[in-house]
Order: sequence, then C-alpha cells, then structure tokens
Amino acid sequence: MKTEHAGNEGKISVRDKILLTAHDLFYSNGFRATGVDTLIKEAKVTKVTFYRHFPSKSLLILAYLHYRHEIWINWFETTLRRHLDEGEIPSDAISATLYEWFISPEFHGCAFINASAEAKSEDIESEIKEICRDHKSETKKTIVTLTGINDEETVNDMMMLIDGAIIHAQMGMDPERVVKALKTGLEKLTGQ
Repeated sequence: MKTEHAGNEGKISVRDKILLTAHDLFYSNGFRATGVDTLIKEAKVTKVTFYRHFPSKSLLILAYLHYRHEIWINWFETTLRRHLDEGEIPSDAISATLYEWFISPEFHGCAFINASAEAKSEDIESEIKEICRDHKSETKKTIVTLTGINDEETVNDMMMLIDGAIIHAQMGMDPERVVKALKTGLEKLTGQ
C-alpha cells in the first residue's frame, strides 16, 4: 500500500508528485505536524508551483484523504477477497487481512481515525469528518459484499472491533495479540 514515487519523478505529473509527497507525510506525521514548507521541500517544487496546484493546504488535505481512501479500499478489498478465496471464514479472513497491514513498515494506523482526531484544528472539519465517515461506510460495504454478513447490527459491531484493533496496533501493542483478540471477537459476533 506504499505510494510509488521515488525514482519516478519524470513519469508523474507535478500535481501527483505533490499529492504523493503529502500522502506519505500526512499519513506518517499528521497534517497538523506537516507544514507547507516541508511539503514544498520534500516534493521538490517551488512555492508558486505548489500553490498553483493546491491553492491551500486544506484542499491538499482533502485530496490526500480521497487518494488515501482509494488506495486503501482497493488494497483492503483485494486482500480480503484473496483470504476468502483461499477458503478462510470471514473472521479469519478479516483478521488475516488486518494483520498484513499491521505488520507492514508503512502502518501508522487508520488515516481516517487520525484525520478525525486532527480535524478540529482545521477550517474544513466538517468536510474531513464526512470523508472519514464515507470511508468507514465503504469499508463496511466491502465487508458485507465479500463476506455475505449483512445483519446491520452485527456488521456495525464488527466495525467497532476492527477500529479498536487498528488503534491498539497503532499504539504499539503486539500485532499477533491484537489480531487474536479481534478474531475471537469476530467469531463471537458472527457465530463462526
């Protein structure tokens, strides 16, 4: 799920170069801790070029969240489908999918949980939170579609367990223990 831009600077547009740089910095450090000057320096663009493509940091934050959603949801759907196609029951497949993410060197928690926590400091708080809710809604729809579990209360409870597991993994808890607890909770919810 890592962005690909190192060494490909001649193959991507300047706008995408800025967006990919913002993705990596916002996801690893947060958007409050990442200033425009840092973005400009890391993207290797001029201030004029930066503002031509993103007239404000707020617009870049929104573009980042949309981009992050696209790459994460595609990864999640592909990885969950692979586990289910291998014959794993939904609780095992979801747990295995998240475990792959948790042990990835690029894992810094859920970009959307993180963004929701930072949103209060931004003038686009409502837009950020709407994108975050939409992301969680699409994640839920992906789970319903791929697992066939469509009881709304059960799926909502599953999402709470998943978000809790993400937060625990982000806090540095052992990913194997986190996933074991997640799997146990999912098994109880789904009766598997």
